[in-house]
Amino acid sequence: MTAIKFGTDGWRGIIAQDFTFDNVCACAQGVANYILDSGMAHRGLVIGYDTRFSSEDFAAAVAEVAAGNGIKSYLCPKATPTPIVSYGVVVSKAAGAAIITASHNPAIWNGFKYKSEFGGSAPTEVTDEIEQRIPSSAAAVKQIPLNDGLKQGLIEYLDFSPVYLQHIAELVHLEKLRQAGLKIVIDSMYGAGAGYLKTLLAGGSTEVFEINAERNPLFPGIQPEPIAQNLTKLSALVPEREADVGLATDGDGDRIGVVDENGLFLTPHQVFALLALYLLEVRGERGTIIKTITSTSMLYRLGELFSVPVYETPVGFKYVWPEMLAENTLIGGEESGGYGLRNHIPERDGILAGLYFLDLLVSLGKKPSQLLNYLYSKVGPHYYDRVDLGFPAEDQEAIIDRVTGSKPNEIGGIKVAQFDTMDGFRFKLADESWLLIRFSGTEPIIRIYAESDSLDKVKKLLKAGQGLAGI
Repeated sequence: MTAIKFGTDGWRGIIAQDFTFDNVCACAQGVANYILDSGMAHRGLVIGYDTRFSSEDFAAAVAEVAAGNGIKSYLCPKATPTPIVSYGVVVSKAAGAAIITASHNPAIWNGFKYKSEFGGSAPTEVTDEIEQRIPSSAAAVKQIPLNDGLKQGLIEYLDFSPVYLQHIAELVHLEKLRQAGLKIVIDSMYGAGAGYLKTLLAGGSTEVFEINAERNPLFPGIQPEPIAQNLTKLSALVPEREADVGLATDGDGDRIGVVDENGLFLTPHQVFALLALYLLEVRGERGTIIKTITSTSMLYRLGELFSVPVYETPVGFKYVWPEMLAENTLIGGEESGGYGLRNHIPERDGILAGLYFLDLLVSLGKKPSQLLNYLYSKVGPHYYDRVDLGFPAEDQEAIIDRVTGSKPNEIGGIKVAQFDTMDGFRFKLADESWLLIRFSGTEPIIRIYAESDSLDKVKKLLKAGQGLAGI
C-alpha cells in the first residue's frame, strides 16, 4: 500500500492512484485503533466530507470501519464545510473528526483530515500515532456494511449546520449586516461552503449574488483555492455589478478570499491584518495574536499600537490552535487565508471570517480599498507575493544544500539581519523586509515568500529566492 503521511493538514493523495478505498479504510482503521487505545471510543467520531469526486462514498467507508470497531460515528448527510464538522466535534463531545477533503488542492486530489477532540487540527504527536498504526491496520481492517451500521445504531446521520448557524448568530450582528444595503458577490468555488453566507445574509436590503455554487468535482477552470489567479471571474463580476465586495470560500470552506470594489484581490496578509484591526479597534477587544511564520509583519505593528502580544508558529493551523487554547487569543491565522477567532472553535472558519470582514465594512463605512488605506495609515505600506514551483522529489536535498550553503550577506541589495530555520529558510532583512523558502507539507512544491514596503522590492526578493534555491 501507499505510505500514508500526514502533512500540515492531513493526508492527501491522487484519487484512484494513492487515494483509494483500501488506503482510506486502512487510514480509518489507524484512527479507530488510536481512539480505542486512547480510551475515547465511547465518545464517538464525527465524519464529514466535501464536494470532491466520491467524497461521500469515502466518508461512508470511514463510518463503516468505525462501526466495525464498535465506535459510533456521526456521519454528515451532505457535503459540509470543515468548520461546521469541527464545531460538531465540540457540541457532540466526540473523540474527534475524520473529514474527507483535499481543501484547496486540484480536482484529481482528495484527502483525509483528522480533527482533535477540541475541534482543531490534530497536533503532530497525534497524527504520528495514527501514522504508526496504519501499516498494521491495512491487513486487519474491521468493517461492516453501512446499512448494518445504521440499523445497529453505530452510524447516525447528523447535520450540524443548524447548531452551527445558531452559534454564528451569537457572534455576529446578522440583522445589522442584512439591513446594511450592501451588494456582495460570493464565489463558493464549487465547494462545501456553497449557500451558507447567502443564507445567513438573506432577508434584508443587502443583496447577495453567488457564483460557482453548484457541485462540480472537476472545479472547471479553477483550483478551489481563493487566491487571485483562481478568482478572475469574481474579480470581473464585482465591478460589473457595482458590488461593494467579493468574498470567496475554498473547497472545504475554512478559508476566505476577498476582492475589493474595483475587482482587486486583497492578499491574505491584508485580510488578516484588517480582521485583527476590526477586533482591536471596532470591537474593542484585547488578546494575543497568533501568526504563522509566513504571515504579515503588519501584525507586529498592530500589536505595538494596541499593546497586545503577537506570537509566531510554524506553518499549519495544527500549530496555531494549541496556542489559541493556551493563550487569551483574539485571532490566530496563516498566510493561506485561514483564520481562527475568539469564542469559536480553535479552527479556521472562512464563513465567520467573511462575516467579520463585512461587519468591518459596515462599522467603519468604508469600501475595501479605503479600509486598506486606513490600515496602511496605521502600520505603513506592506506588499507581499509568493511563488510556487514544482520540483522532482529527489532534488529536495540538493535544494536544501544550495540554500543552507549560500549564506548571503545581502539579498536584493538589502543587508541580511537575521537567518532562521523555524520552518524552512527565512531571511530577515535590515529594512524589515523578509524572504522565506520552504517546502509544501502536502505536495512536491517549493514556496518562496516575500514581504516588503514596495512591490518592486518584493519582485526582486522573489527572484533572489529562486536563485538561492537554484530553481
